[in-house]
Amino acid sequence: MPYRFMRFPGGKAKAVTFSYDDGAPSDAKMMEIFNHYGMKCTLNLNGERLRREEGLKIAQVQEYLSQGHEVAVHGAEHLALGLLSPLDGIREALRGREMLEQTLDRIIRGMAYADSGLRKMAQGTDYESIRKYLVQLGITYARTLGGDNNDFEMPSDWYAWMPSAHHDNPNLPADIQAFLAIDPNEGYRARRYPRLLYIWGHSFEFDRNQNWDRLDEICAPLAGKEDIWYATNGEIREYAAGYEALIRSADGRKVYNPNLFPIWFVCDENQYCVQSGEMLRL
Repeated sequence: MPYRFMRFPGGKAKAVTFSYDDGAPSDAKMMEIFNHYGMKCTLNLNGERLRREEGLKIAQVQEYLSQGHEVAVHGAEHLALGLLSPLDGIREALRGREMLEQTLDRIIRGMAYADSGLRKMAQGTDYESIRKYLVQLGITYARTLGGDNNDFEMPSDWYAWMPSAHHDNPNLPADIQAFLAIDPNEGYRARRYPRLLYIWGHSFEFDRNQNWDRLDEICAPLAGKEDIWYATNGEIREYAAGYEALIRSADGRKVYNPNLFPIWFVCDENQYCVQSGEMLRL
């Protein structure tokens, strides 16, 4: 059987996404920079803090949503799920989601683990129990921390989604150049899978370290590339789920798309697009 690999919308083989936590007032400056360069960002917000408008104002967040950015759950009170009992973890994640949805009048399904997240465990909890209740709570992905995915691979586990690097990682400029140099459509066939550059952080760190130019240095070389899809965390998860939902015949030569949007992929070194409701013969 031939290799078959997902391609992002438009047949693009690479994607870039950003993930920023806590909704600090400095997010406003950060979002201006992202909009200038055409980047997409997922803002991970605490339900209680947004409701009290202690950082970003609700009107600001609504504006960012209208510009194509995303909001994801960061807990109700910024508590680490790994340090909570399963019952308390369920409350923290569910209340965080409910608060954001009620405040913003949106359905919100993404998440970034708050505080130490999955790096420490206590009170009888473990990763599998956390993953199980997040699935049951309707969370479709959760960003973790503790390493660098500088091979730019898509996650094999959406509830332990490891980003490529923090924005202050000294290796990031070299990683960006390596990412830009990759052409997943060429080279060894088994390595023609899609690539993702995922950068995370907190906007207040730019204020604290007085290095706002760092964000320009990150965005400028990435901007305006025809072979890159600029997407939020949630858009990437939804599209990948759509690819996973494709229905294939036993011999692999027929592909049916049950999704409401087209899906691109490569097979036998040829690129295909299967439209919504279409059965494609390869």
